[in-house]
Amino acid sequence: MNKEQTAEPLADAERFVRDVYAAHGKDLLAFAARRLDNDWHRSQDLIQEAVLRAWRHSDSLGLTCEGIRPWLFRVVGNLVIDEHRARAVRPGVAHERDDVAVPVGDGLDRLLTAHIVREALDDLTEQQREVLRETYFYGNSVACTAERLGVPPGTVKSRTYYAMRALKRALTARGVLG
Repeated sequence: MNKEQTAEPLADAERFVRDVYAAHGKDLLAFAARRLDNDWHRSQDLIQEAVLRAWRHSDSLGLTCEGIRPWLFRVVGNLVIDEHRARAVRPGVAHERDDVAVPVGDGLDRLLTAHIVREALDDLTEQQREVLRETYFYGNSVACTAERLGVPPGTVKSRTYYAMRALKRALTARGVLG
């Protein structure tokens, strides 16, 4: 099978779907939405499923795009019934819009956290703050930090370890960590 033979069925499928949507899409969508309590997104999903089924069975049905309307409405009606049955078996949790808290990204949380971390850093010694600044805030390696601070790499590692323990205690005392 060459590219031209493969492209031809796809073009036919696209044409079929476009024609069905142009001829019946608006009416099918309104039909489904009325039966799904105006859930337009779910209605669109059901219409897509119905058109896909129509395309898959177009050869066996022998229906043209124009003559397929009753069949499509029957399939959409059956899909709506299936949807209602599925909801009855597994009902969704209904939320009123007033009950849903939508977080607003105003940066306040980040600002407060930064303030608390700065306060906690004040509890550390200058050497501990310095080693954390170099390794965590500046992203330097242990070797680079050792060179910048003029101490052996092992000292950087131990200072980092004890600084992180002290910082954890300070943040726990402030109620940030549990």
